[in-house]
Amino acid sequence: MAEGSGIETYAAHANSVAGHTGSSDGSTSAGDGTLVKRIGFFVAIVVASAGLAYAIVRATLLRAPTDPTTERIQQLIDEANRLLAQLDDKKSAT
Repeated sequence: MAEGSGIETYAAHANSVAGHTGSSDGSTSAGDGTLVKRIGFFVAIVVASAGLAYAIVRATLLRAPTDPTTERIQQLIDEANRLLAQLDDKKSAT
């Protein structure tokens, strides 16, 4: 190996790239925009995953269990409303 190990070669490349962060007119390199886009993409994935997980947990855990007493009360309320409607019909017919 005349060039050295891969780690040394990578370190030398990283140092040479770090020295050229901008052009002579002061603008930044195109690599900075790519890094920002990549970070934004991964942040969007994390946020979407967290939102989906929250929605699934909320939909599955917060569902009220069926209660026979609640069902019976609703049936009685419906029956009372039906009887009141019949009574109103009889009053208006008279």
